[in-house]
Amino acid sequence: MEQDQIFLEYVVKALVDNPNDVKIVRTVDEMGVLLTLSVHKDDMGKIIGRSGATAKAIRTILRVVGMKNEARVNLKIEEPEGSDRGFRDADSSSSDTGGYVHAPKARQESPKDKSLDDVLDGIK
Repeated sequence: MEQDQIFLEYVVKALVDNPNDVKIVRTVDEMGVLLTLSVHKDDMGKIIGRSGATAKAIRTILRVVGMKNEARVNLKIEEPEGSDRGFRDADSSSSDTGGYVHAPKARQESPKDKSLDDVLDGIK
């Protein structure tokens, strides 16, 4: 296992109630490293966090780990089977998806846009 995968497994297993259901697939292509994470459906909220804050923090730290190893690391969180979470269409009501509202994705900064100190300061 590579350092980025070891780090992700350690952090995720510490957050969830079902650590035996944590699965990470690591793939490398011309775009960099992609870590695909799947967890038990009951643990999704713990991984995503309020308004995606936990997932964003994990992604930020993974980018730092990637910079240390001169690799671009991205995280994809798989939707678990049987999840009642859904994306809301423009014409559907919030009761159809359990009230989940998805904010537009903000432009992600490249690791080259920030220094390591800036990234670490943003985590605090």
